[in-house]
Amino acid sequence: MTALDLSSPVAVVGAGTMGQGIAQVALVAGHPVRLYDAVPGRAREAAAAIGARLDRLVEKDRLAAGDRDEARGRLHAAQDLADLADCALVVEAVVERLEVKQELFRQLEDVVGEDCLLATNTSSLSVTAVGGALRNPGRFVGLHFFNPAPLLPLVEVVSGYATDVTSATRAYETARSWGKTPVACADTPGFIVNRIARPFYAEAFAVYEAQGADPATIDAVLRESGGFRMGAFELTDLIGQDVNESVTHSVWQSFFQDARFTPSLAQRRLVESGRLGRKTGHGWYDYRDGAEPAEPHTAEKAQPPAYVVAEGDLGPASELLALIREAGIQVREDEEDHGTRLVLPGGGQLALADGQTSVEFRDVVYFDLALDYRRATRIALSASQDTAAQTMAEAIGLFQALGKDVSVIGDVPGMIVARTVARIVDLAHDAVAKGVATEEDVDTAMRLGVNYPLGPFEWSRRLGRMWAYSLLDDLHDRDPSGRYAPSLALYRHSYATEKREGAS
Repeated sequence: MTALDLSSPVAVVGAGTMGQGIAQVALVAGHPVRLYDAVPGRAREAAAAIGARLDRLVEKDRLAAGDRDEARGRLHAAQDLADLADCALVVEAVVERLEVKQELFRQLEDVVGEDCLLATNTSSLSVTAVGGALRNPGRFVGLHFFNPAPLLPLVEVVSGYATDVTSATRAYETARSWGKTPVACADTPGFIVNRIARPFYAEAFAVYEAQGADPATIDAVLRESGGFRMGAFELTDLIGQDVNESVTHSVWQSFFQDARFTPSLAQRRLVESGRLGRKTGHGWYDYRDGAEPAEPHTAEKAQPPAYVVAEGDLGPASELLALIREAGIQVREDEEDHGTRLVLPGGGQLALADGQTSVEFRDVVYFDLALDYRRATRIALSASQDTAAQTMAEAIGLFQALGKDVSVIGDVPGMIVARTVARIVDLAHDAVAKGVATEEDVDTAMRLGVNYPLGPFEWSRRLGRMWAYSLLDDLHDRDPSGRYAPSLALYRHSYATEKREGAS
């Protein structure tokens, strides 16, 4: 089954931002495009807006003037659903209400030909449920574009329970012919991206709710240590707190209120107060004129230690040893100890976040996970009220000597980046084990859909076979709500890999 021929008309129903974007993608790819909206005059306005965007592409030398003129000639505002009768594909991008979408597709089924592919761009509803109203749900598929559709490459091609393989394949190949990067996905709450991305927001909010750190500090650590493009607070302010919370709530409800997807009470209060983010001028941050920008906590300058004693190779943080030596700090190695920590001159210890808390141990400072310790510009440290002041000063001075800003947060198990990455890895393994998508498609979706610096499986391989499982297991011991319980899929992966390595 191949992609739709470029001579085949494509229709988009719903002339809002997303509908316009999808229409533009199909139009620039070379299809005749019909744009329809139930509100009189809106389709014509949307067609004019698309034309204006094509003009801007020409001005930026991203589109030839001749191609723009031809595209304009292929774009038509439909007056009625009957105008879509000869279309080979109809993509719906209307309001996220099941009954509205179902009624629309019932009407479309009476209009279009038997071989017309029907698709929904829903981000939160079940593709199976939307298509369940059709006489022939086999030709129904999800085509989930990301906003802005003309710019973002990812398209999740979602097969409902009744979707024919030929329909899913044709949709996949058509998206690819449009210059997009499609990934195949089963119909599961949140599909790939919105399912696996939940911990990125949830764990940041949980650290905040535990008074571990303020939003600006958490965002700075996620960016400057974790390598994420944006922090969770600034990103949800951009998305809109109401939109982000709605998706979270939908996924949580669809998974029968699974503790792993529990929404944030703090975000609920934000939405209730009307502070929805940039669009209202105030969210987690204040965007109003004259507002002072929020700054992350950054520790004052401290003296670096003269030496450290390395007990083990520090596991995922092993590159720190080379950085410490390059900074002129002596590294003494304890060859008899097989731990993963540094001992500071005052006798305190410095350990990578592992899901435990500093208060459980004598004089321990934890440091957070980094995507790349050499390139990271900020490191988070955590300690309890019982940690010696000298130990904290030596830990701060050590990372400052490596050229890092240091943020000290509360004694939060798993800290910020470590717990976030561990949970993303876990949900990714769980999704693949349940047939949602392949490992390759999951990694592609998370890199392209939400700009993660690494896909979850890339991260898992880099961090080691037992890292995520061990951290979550320790977190689960401290919070037995089920939120941090490692999935059976992650357990099987870790245990099976351990057995293979032990036998080799």
